[in-house]
Amino acid sequence: MHHLDALSPSSDSGTFNPSSNWELDISQFTMALLLNTNATLPGIYNSSITPSDLPWNTYNYCNAPHVNVQHYSAPQDASATLEYLNVVIRHHKRTPDNLYPDERSFNPPSGWNCEDFLQLDYAVGTAPVYHETVIPEWHPFASQIWTGTCDAGQLTREGLEDAVKHGKDFWSVYHDMLGFLDTVDPEDIYVRTSTAARTHQVAGGFLYGMDPGTVARQWPIYTQPDNIDSIVPNYNCPNANALRSAYQSVPAWTDHLVQHLDLQQRLDATLGTTGLSAWNSWYDHFFDTFTSRTCHGHPLPCNATGACVSQEDAATVFALGDWEYNYIWNTAQNASTYTSLTFGVFFAELLHNFENFRVGQETHKLRFYVGHDGSMIRLAAGLALGDASNGGMLRWPAMGSEIVMEVWRDASGGRFVRVIHEGTPVPSLQWVKLGDFIDLLDNVIPYDIYEACTA
Repeated sequence: MHHLDALSPSSDSGTFNPSSNWELDISQFTMALLLNTNATLPGIYNSSITPSDLPWNTYNYCNAPHVNVQHYSAPQDASATLEYLNVVIRHHKRTPDNLYPDERSFNPPSGWNCEDFLQLDYAVGTAPVYHETVIPEWHPFASQIWTGTCDAGQLTREGLEDAVKHGKDFWSVYHDMLGFLDTVDPEDIYVRTSTAARTHQVAGGFLYGMDPGTVARQWPIYTQPDNIDSIVPNYNCPNANALRSAYQSVPAWTDHLVQHLDLQQRLDATLGTTGLSAWNSWYDHFFDTFTSRTCHGHPLPCNATGACVSQEDAATVFALGDWEYNYIWNTAQNASTYTSLTFGVFFAELLHNFENFRVGQETHKLRFYVGHDGSMIRLAAGLALGDASNGGMLRWPAMGSEIVMEVWRDASGGRFVRVIHEGTPVPSLQWVKLGDFIDLLDNVIPYDIYEACTA
């Protein structure tokens, strides 16, 4: 497992100079240009470990800050008692989920190795088989994938280790410090993920981090059918798609593409993505392919001619990725409606959870969800984490991004919700009456969401 210091610019070679703190101003110029502000956005993009000379909760795309015993901030009411938890996280580090047309040529000769942990996939009572990716050299389409033993979007050993550490830190707070969870048991902890294998594996790593004894027992992880899964989300909502298409067709969106046309053309020329709308309509795919590499200590991609993506261009892509996510889910006209339509079913699940708890019908102490960046950005937007009172901006959810929803009871019997985002209490949701929080959830769920999506 490779750990580098903060990503820092050296040359255009695609290598890193770990000696300087480039993360402090990676996006100052671009974000000032786009947002008309002089704010800088600190960020780590090449290590799961945040350098000790930076604040512990500095944005780290490779491994988001999360609750931990060293920095947990207890409620001001010392007499309050924790009664209930809902927690949603993004999976941890993985291989790139998007591939260049000639992917193999942009990776080190060793490629990506995923042989270092077994991925079991079998029915109980049969042979305990595991699956392993093979990429034959003779395959006619081998140029479309790297060498090695990893598939696209596959959890890596480093990502699994981060998930285990995440679970350990969570246990240090909710067992060791607060005494809320007594044991790691399916009767107390309900786990739901998407259908993606990496979310199952992260859930397993998280549980193991809480209690290594879980290695010896079976544990149910609940999923919804892929075509209606609300956690990704995957359910069909053409009216939401139309809204998003509309607000990504106006100057508020298109101006940033025109403004950075030189960048787009440089990346296209280097990476062979010219004319591909998935790559040219936003910076999502470039962001993914760069961060997946840098978070694992791989160089930024270079093509067969020796032309490489520069660290300066990568920094601009990271800033543009933040801007695009904030625009799509937070600041665009109708962004809130888009979020409600595409994540309303998951908000309804949370609503059921908290309503059942309020009336004494909840059977679990913790409901734990593992999703994706699309899950986390929608949850953050729906909870108004991007409002001015909470900083006024949402960033691309990092690997392992975490939102914790706690319910506390005070000495007089009142119940209050506290929301913690990546280890830090949310200013507007630090102590909200349970009924008001339930109303907040209810208000972001469209009436008759099926009709609202499809009519």
